[in-house]
Amino acid sequence: MKRLIAALLALGAIGAAAFWALTAPKRLPEADIAALAPGDAQRGERIFWAGGCTSCHATPGDEPSDAPALGGGLALKTDFGTFVVPNISQHGSDGIGAWSLADLANAMQMGVSPDGSHYYPAFPFTSYARMKLSDISDLYAFMKTLPAVEGRAPGHDLGFPFTLRRGIGLWKLLNLSPEPVLALASPSPAVSAGQYLVEGPGHCGECHTPRDFTGGIDKSQWLAGAKAAEGDGNVPNITPQGRDVGKWSESEIAEYLSSGFTPEFDSAGGEMAKVVRNMARLTGDDRAAIAAYLKAVPPHPNGYPAR
Repeated sequence: MKRLIAALLALGAIGAAAFWALTAPKRLPEADIAALAPGDAQRGERIFWAGGCTSCHATPGDEPSDAPALGGGLALKTDFGTFVVPNISQHGSDGIGAWSLADLANAMQMGVSPDGSHYYPAFPFTSYARMKLSDISDLYAFMKTLPAVEGRAPGHDLGFPFTLRRGIGLWKLLNLSPEPVLALASPSPAVSAGQYLVEGPGHCGECHTPRDFTGGIDKSQWLAGAKAAEGDGNVPNITPQGRDVGKWSESEIAEYLSSGFTPEFDSAGGEMAKVVRNMARLTGDDRAAIAAYLKAVPPHPNGYPAR
């Protein structure tokens, strides 16, 4: 009996050690970040709007502007609990003004905070993991030009076991990869450019793709639409089989991303109105590339239940 107990204790210790090792937060190689040229703020502004940073991080009630206040505070109510969007302004203590480029890159691509903790994937680092490090360097340079906002956002309101951040390390093993979602055969330059914007900084799949039982994106139904994270609504299917976008031409999609007006003379509403405000700040070539990619993705039936 003593030997059995000792064996069980040893197995438990081995299991605990393995869990601790597998779930450890991982960072980008320091040499990769050190090799980067200084970021360019003008190029970084394009990445900022492509990433839709203001859609979540703008101080609630703040009017859209060229130099937005990124004080955070937006509450996202999900099945896992309520996530509160943090202050990412240049405030030294309440925001991320004291962050280095390495801090930003590790947050965006590895989901790891400067103190070495896992970020919850309500922050779409699984999409930002597909970004070029040079674009993150440019983004860092642009964000340095934005104002500091006082006030630290409150913490998340989550129940057990979601309060245990260490377990996110296991989730990352299943869901975090820098590889493109789609392996497209001989894509045109426009489709390739659109793929980067949609799958990376634009993180369109985070809302427009259904999720599996782990809460990760179901890539087999990429962009097929999904149940909205908040409320009872659905996020539209934007593959070529989608009811609306699937019928639009590339030029009509690009126009929608610029003006918010659909070919049926309707207009973008809700959260999509914020997305359009961001996309309207990109170049016409960027919006055309996004449209070209959306017409090139595999068609899927709706990824949400019929209502």
